[in-house]
Amino acid sequence: MAAVTSVYLTARVQSSDRKFTLPSISNYLGLSLDVFKLRLSYDSCNFRSSSASSPMVVHCMSTATDVPTLSETKSNFLKSYKRPIPSIYNTVLQELIVQQHLMRYKKSYRYDAVFALGFVTVYDRLMDGYPSDEDREAIFKAYIEALNEDPTQYRHV
Repeated sequence: MAAVTSVYLTARVQSSDRKFTLPSISNYLGLSLDVFKLRLSYDSCNFRSSSASSPMVVHCMSTATDVPTLSETKSNFLKSYKRPIPSIYNTVLQELIVQQHLMRYKKSYRYDAVFALGFVTVYDRLMDGYPSDEDREAIFKAYIEALNEDPTQYRHV
């Protein structure tokens, strides 16, 4: 869901570089100009160079979603499975988490039983030589739950 907000500001024309700067935006939004600069060319906003001060509308768009960051997903995995994982397995698991996180949080994502079967097969082959069956299942559970998915749904395809 996207939200559009309009902010009315006064623009000051700088004819030397054909750009608009908004000095009042720092006061209006409480930001410093070093952090937030807005420049628009004459052609994109149809201002005339003869007008030194005109009202201008800035449309701000933001998306309101609950998508966790990759670091949050990795952190959730590490919080859920606290034991050390041998580096030969950990490196590959971390790369799989990155790839699956990017797929999982795309707008077009839908759970797919065929994908789940493929993932479980890859995971089982990757972890085939892991010393403990209990740890292997605990890692799988922590991995899938870190992605806000159901481990039993993945296992019972």
